Amino acid sequence: MKASLLTTAVVGSYSVPAWLERAKNDFLARRLTRHDLDEIHDTVVKAAIKDQEAAGVDVLTDGELRRDNMVDYFAERLPGVEVYHASKKSAYDFYESVVRSRLATASLGLVGDFRFLRRFTDRVPKVSITGPHTLVKRMRNGYYPNEEAFAMDLARVMNGELRELAKAGATELQIDEPYYSGFPEDLPWAIRALNVLVEGVGARVGLHVCYGNRYGKPSWEGTYRYLFPAVLEARVQQLTLEFARRGEDDVALFGEFAAPFTLGLGIIDVKTHEVETAEVVAERIRQAIKLVPADRVSVNPDCGLMHLPRDVAFAKLVAMVEGTAIVRRELGG
Repeated sequence: MKASLLTTAVVGSYSVPAWLERAKNDFLARRLTRHDLDEIHDTVVKAAIKDQEAAGVDVLTDGELRRDNMVDYFAERLPGVEVYHASKKSAYDFYESVVRSRLATASLGLVGDFRFLRRFTDRVPKVSITGPHTLVKRMRNGYYPNEEAFAMDLARVMNGELRELAKAGATELQIDEPYYSGFPEDLPWAIRALNVLVEGVGARVGLHVCYGNRYGKPSWEGTYRYLFPAVLEARVQQLTLEFARRGEDDVALFGEFAAPFTLGLGIIDVKTHEVETAEVVAERIRQAIKLVPADRVSVNPDCGLMHLPRDVAFAKLVAMVEGTAIVRRELGG
């Protein structure tokens, strides 16, 4: 599908059905086999793809429905990370995990996830990857001299996976770093780690920064001013931020600092069940493109949709697409 003005996209996750959560918990309790859980994942991913297509979204994901959370899916796949499987009682909890030796390079399985996604859609597929800063905040460091060294080596290991994704045909990748907002003092080395992660990756890379979305609640509050000017050193092509819940004042930072990347404009609030109207979406976009040219803006929810009921998540995507279409028509696009 040809990209258009004000391209619409999801951030990453899609609504998680209650029965999928029960199935994941049954797997943890050894009441369900890995084979059966994999079949369930295949089915629910196909359904998420169809919902995004039916809503009219241009750039979509697999809904991240194979992942329990944004950390464990990677921790379990990284050689050198010791995961205590008995430490997790519910699927969306985090495992206790610790790094006891230098991380080794190995496949993380994301290429297989990408190929499955691409097989079932003709829309632009995107893969989201949890960034090194967020991962080191959730995995105990029992080997490296400090967090920065841990993050740099983690970025080195994961860079190989990103390169393989690009070789497999992935043109849209996204690095998720919500913990930037909780630890802004880390930003100088966190951006250096990000740049190691994306070095030599032949795809368009976006950086998503929010204020957290744990169980549908923000983890932190504040302004995105802390990102600037340090984030200008990030070797990414897009910066995706949340604005629907927090207001759009920080959009002005893009102009103030002459940001070199495009803006992923979060205009759907994922922390409320209230569904925005198309006109509300259109007005939020109109205000943003007064500050950032429309050809440098794409439109997305604030964050992932995993904590919303499916009917609400779908209705919000429909409103996002319809509101974007209103502004496209106004711009002659």
